[in-house]
Amino acid sequence: MSDAIHNYQDITCPVARTTQIISGKWTLLIIRDLAQGTMRFSQIERSLVGISPKTLSDRLHNLERDGIIRRQTFAEVPPRVEYSLTEKGRALAEVIEAMRIFGRQWLNEDCGCDEAFLEDEHAVPLATMQPA
Repeated sequence: MSDAIHNYQDITCPVARTTQIISGKWTLLIIRDLAQGTMRFSQIERSLVGISPKTLSDRLHNLERDGIIRRQTFAEVPPRVEYSLTEKGRALAEVIEAMRIFGRQWLNEDCGCDEAFLEDEHAVPLATMQPA
């Protein structure tokens, strides 16, 4: 094995670059939820029990900046804003699907969860993902 020190901030490494995008708390869960289809801020907030509005707003802003989600504003009263995954975001949702499969196969016995809990509304197979 090499004695080289790995620089995890190396912008040429695709794994490090992807990690920079998805490493924030709640980020993967936001993408998971948006893989089910277009959602409004309040819908995302309700699905992520415990997230503060500021944190959700920050995560959505960062995901939009990184090209993972699309924010669409409608000129209505009251204002309406909807969030959806971009093509790039849908590709990232495939990574989350792989994590779901891994978790179901390898982590179920460790979590102390019963089967009903593991079949929650967020355990959505990628095949049901909504196109943008």
